Amino acid sequence: MRKNILIPTDFSENAWNALSYALNLFQDEKCTFYLLNAYQNYQLTTDILMAPNPDNPNYLKAKEKSETGLDDLMEGIAHRSENSQHRFEKISTYNSVLEAIREAVRNKDIEMIVMGTKGENNPIQKIYGSTAVDVMENLYCCPTLIIPENASFIDGEKKEIVFATNYQTFYKRRELKDLINTARLYNAAIRVLHIQNTDKMTAEQEVNKGMLEDILEDVDHSFHSLAHKKIAEGINSFIASRESHMLAIINKKHNFFYNLFLQPLVKEIGYDSMVPVLVLHLKRK
Repeated sequence: MRKNILIPTDFSENAWNALSYALNLFQDEKCTFYLLNAYQNYQLTTDILMAPNPDNPNYLKAKEKSETGLDDLMEGIAHRSENSQHRFEKISTYNSVLEAIREAVRNKDIEMIVMGTKGENNPIQKIYGSTAVDVMENLYCCPTLIIPENASFIDGEKKEIVFATNYQTFYKRRELKDLINTARLYNAAIRVLHIQNTDKMTAEQEVNKGMLEDILEDVDHSFHSLAHKKIAEGINSFIASRESHMLAIINKKHNFFYNLFLQPLVKEIGYDSMVPVLVLHLKRK
């Protein structure tokens, strides 16, 4: 079955790095990559988008820049992709990036978003880093893989994905399907990490950990814990000490743990991550 992958781009080197990473990750898969560029009349605007005047010179200039950029990107891909089962389609749209991504996910049956991010202190691409964080925080319809600007795909060797959890959620198998599929695609083991701020887990946490072990039984995995550390600090130190290759986190909307854990972590990770971050979502319908 063909996979539909969305690649938002602003034509920066960072966006190209995310595209290259996606091409490597899905190098043996049958995929359609949708290359999305959202444009506006004014860069860095926070105003609500109004319907564009098709004769407005600023609109026409932005539209032409978007379409030309996508054409150039397609030409570059022609020299890069070696998989004959890879297809590429362009989406140029007048919209905010977040809303354009939402529309594309809905209309193109997107299975994963792959996009780049830069540190917030980078003045040239600050808005792009902010957009990646917005997508991580606010888009719940499909998994998102965020590629830091200096991350490169490592081929061949066995890799590992760190899955951060507090064991306070009883996961269903379908909710971790994307994590398991990514691990198999990436030839990676899953390292489950718990930042433990109490001396003993509750009975509920023990049950949830047991269920998680059942779900992961067919994939290489192990369980780890760090005691009395701040969450982001603990995750980063664990990844650095093991030279792990990816971090996976669950985005749980309208949940106390989400407010306490994910939002600050997402901002910290989104701007200053050492490794790609896979943001997954609970499917509680």
